Amino acid sequence: MQRVTVRLNISPERFQAYYQGVVEYVVATANDGRTVKFPARVLRTFLTYQGVQGTFEITFDANLKFQAIRRSGLPASP
Repeated sequence: MQRVTVRLNISPERFQAYYQGVVEYVVATANDGRTVKFPARVLRTFLTYQGVQGTFEITFDANLKFQAIRRSGLPASP
């Protein structure tokens, strides 16, 4: 399994498009410079009134299919 770490700072307004299903995937740059794409729906549990903020570890299988996400560390700076 592969793991990548990303810092996210998604405003509540921006996340609304993900929440409504208008946008299906999040594309982010990992801390190591790789571009990662994962389902937006997995961030719903991390949504607060400030949006989705923080550092997250994302796990992918050998075929690069999303497996899991967990918060790791402190929230991202604005």
